[in-house]
Amino acid sequence: MQPTILIVDDEADIIELLKFRLAPLGCHFLVARDGVQALTQAREFKPDLILLDILLPDLDGLSVCDILRRQPATKNTPIIFMSALSGDVTKRSVAMNGQDFFTKPFDWNRLEKRIPELLHSTIAA
Repeated sequence: MQPTILIVDDEADIIELLKFRLAPLGCHFLVARDGVQALTQAREFKPDLILLDILLPDLDGLSVCDILRRQPATKNTPIIFMSALSGDVTKRSVAMNGQDFFTKPFDWNRLEKRIPELLHSTIAA
């Protein structure tokens, strides 16, 4: 069975680029363009991994993560935060709830290695 990755970003170009670059991993992709859609998709489909932008319409990524962490069905879902924001404060706050943080533009080599690591740990658990 293919692992499922939920990509949450309000920029269509970023979503398409992620799907293109990550296609060789053999994953199924779900897409959400805002925080409310992200919560709906995560609850309904229970993805194996979430790639979550911080700056989103309606509900920001940090709030989405906090809500998901409080729900039994999604509390252990790995989350990789993505953002154009950077800095130690942002990374520390994200690290409290997510498994990793990637600044846009992405370090593709690191991202392409990190995702299989998280998927393997999720599927093995």
